[in-house]
Amino acid sequence: MAKMYFESDLNTDALKDKCVAVIGYGSQGRGQSMNLRDSGVNVVLGLREGGKTWKQAESEGWKPLTIEAAVKEGDIICILTPDMAQPKMYRDQIAPNLKEQATILFSHGFNIHYGSIKVDEKHNVVLLAPKGPGGLVRRQYEEGAGVPGLVAVHQDASGDALQQALAYGWGVGAARAGIIETTFAEETETDLFGEQAVLCGGVTELIRAGWETLVEAGYQPEVAYFECLHEVKLIVDLIFEGGVARMHEFVSDTAAWGDLISGPRVITAESREGMKAVLKDIQDGTFAKRWEKEHEDGYPEFKRLRNEAFTHDIETVGKEVRKHFSWLKDLQSA
Repeated sequence: MAKMYFESDLNTDALKDKCVAVIGYGSQGRGQSMNLRDSGVNVVLGLREGGKTWKQAESEGWKPLTIEAAVKEGDIICILTPDMAQPKMYRDQIAPNLKEQATILFSHGFNIHYGSIKVDEKHNVVLLAPKGPGGLVRRQYEEGAGVPGLVAVHQDASGDALQQALAYGWGVGAARAGIIETTFAEETETDLFGEQAVLCGGVTELIRAGWETLVEAGYQPEVAYFECLHEVKLIVDLIFEGGVARMHEFVSDTAAWGDLISGPRVITAESREGMKAVLKDIQDGTFAKRWEKEHEDGYPEFKRLRNEAFTHDIETVGKEVRKHFSWLKDLQSA
């Protein structure tokens, strides 16, 4: 059984008299920094001066600093910029300005695990990864709940690196739901695999393939959209609430029977071999090297593939259908 920590287990004094410098104000940066501030933690923001998030941060009550200035103030430096931007930023702007005993905190282990960032041994290197997008991290906190998290220690120079990371997890609200102890390797590899094989790559490809199958068979695109995309949320919400068993409680017996006999016809032995191949590329660094090369080249394949995905016919149909969903406007502006 995995080791889990909750609010009652934590000593939040590990953050007492410490300044947390959050670098980045994207999805995770905004959500985590606002939660920390509301938890009473001393937080500063380090942003690219004049960047697109600088004015947004000011409008939300922050007095952002340059990255260098924030690092100089911070006792815990939380790096929440995109993975591919982190190595150069760490080398040029963060490392030269670190306090002698500063802790470096990540919410994804990519650059530590694959060796793109190497931190001097005199510094703690820890991970606190909320298992949800930044917007949800913020909303759950405001509602009095929390998004679960993962915690790991790569370097413990101070002797209390784990306690600092857990206290940070309390500050962002993760300890309300539970924080599971892991390693940088496990967090990185399972996170990448989940995104690629199930949550993003698997789900979107399954949706498109299902939609195409129905449309090619002569069914109306809008009806196919409802069956293969719109209703995904309804089913996933049930599974989220209580696993597959709860989903079976609420769908018809016909749907449940179809689940049991037809799921294995779609996710076949060949599909599972594909998943194993995806995992192997993650484990041996093939995926990381390919992504780093894509970054160095200016993202040509990334842009091409994303354009193909965004111009797929299901996207066109979906835009028209969703125009009639007035409640979506509130969700999209949140």
